[in-house]
Amino acid sequence: MLIHLNDVLSCDVKTVSKKVNLEMNSFDSSLGSFPFIQKDPAELTITNLGEEKLRIEGKAEIVAAIPCDRCLMEVETPLKLTFHKEVDMKQTAEGRIEDLDETDFIIGYNLDVDKLVYGEILVNWPMKTLCREDCKGICRKCGTNLNHGACSCDTVELDPRMAVIAEIFKNSN
Repeated sequence: MLIHLNDVLSCDVKTVSKKVNLEMNSFDSSLGSFPFIQKDPAELTITNLGEEKLRIEGKAEIVAAIPCDRCLMEVETPLKLTFHKEVDMKQTAEGRIEDLDETDFIIGYNLDVDKLVYGEILVNWPMKTLCREDCKGICRKCGTNLNHGACSCDTVELDPRMAVIAEIFKNSN
């Protein structure tokens, strides 16, 4: 969703507050596609600081379906996002790139709310997601979810440094 910033930029020290519905229904990245189970409207406050500088403050709450890192079962993961950005509207897109300012959510005099929230999700994405703290994961051999019960696979793992000796015993039988 695009918000036109001309209204805010028309007067110094002007503040506009908006609730904006997000158009994206999933978080798509190189990690995969993670659907949103719930998404609340983003609450934004845009303040003109003068000299064509804006402060963008906001929050959004999203619940995403992320697979457990051990057993791959979907976990409803809440993401509470809060952000504070200051944008210099006088600076060109090329100037922002040179300054390593990643404000790709500003297009001309428009604010792309979905791009802003996408960047915040990316920064706040959990490093590890577990369905529960004592998740047992899946069997490395047969793929059975060990949270639902044990499998009949041989779980003895030999030290790889002893592989040569194990081969000798295997060949002597």
